[in-house]
Amino acid sequence: MIEIKNVTKKYGNKKAIDDISFNVNDGDIFAFIGHNGAGKTTLIKAMVGIHDFESGDILIDGKSIKNDPIECKKLMAFVPDNPETYEHMKAIDYINFICDMYDVDQETREKNIKKYAKLFDMETKLNDTIDSYSHGMKQKIVLISALAHNPKILIMDEPFVGLDPKAVFDIKEVLQEMVKEGKIVFYSTHILDVAEKLCSRVAIIKEGKLVKCGDMKSIKGDKSLEKVFMELEK
Repeated sequence: MIEIKNVTKKYGNKKAIDDISFNVNDGDIFAFIGHNGAGKTTLIKAMVGIHDFESGDILIDGKSIKNDPIECKKLMAFVPDNPETYEHMKAIDYINFICDMYDVDQETREKNIKKYAKLFDMETKLNDTIDSYSHGMKQKIVLISALAHNPKILIMDEPFVGLDPKAVFDIKEVLQEMVKEGKIVFYSTHILDVAEKLCSRVAIIKEGKLVKCGDMKSIKGDKSLEKVFMELEK
């Protein structure tokens, strides 16, 4: 479980995140939506330990990201909105570097790298340097790196940007497999029709405040998620 407990994050005098609280349960595919600048990325970076925050706490399986960041990070993988890698490295070396940080044994990493490289059509490209890749290919390498260590919690910020339609389909299949195993998928997106079909729960943020949170069906009722979102943005 992820527990967001009264979290506030400021930039100067501005509250980017304003006293937000909600939970994400095991087995959830959880959508986090809001307009540009609403605070989505700020909260996500607080959840994964990149940003500190002024008040509140974030618990990952009962452990505080403030007080026990290493143990929290062992449970998570993070896919940012922009694929940030060491571009001078070969892709396979980068993926193994990430596996080393998570102490992934050789058998597990070889199996998972092979599995996800094949899934994302990257098998023949892993010995190329990352700086030769397109944006979408870089995103695939970040996804392979994130999935290679079997994270219990996968946190993603706009994960579908730059991916081709097949890769989008494939990653959705992976996410559904993860939650069947009781894992957590938490991601921000502007692609609301995909979120509506894929996610079991949703939170909507506006100007740093949480305005809606709950089961997808109860939040949207007989409307589309896009319609609900646009009404809240007025």
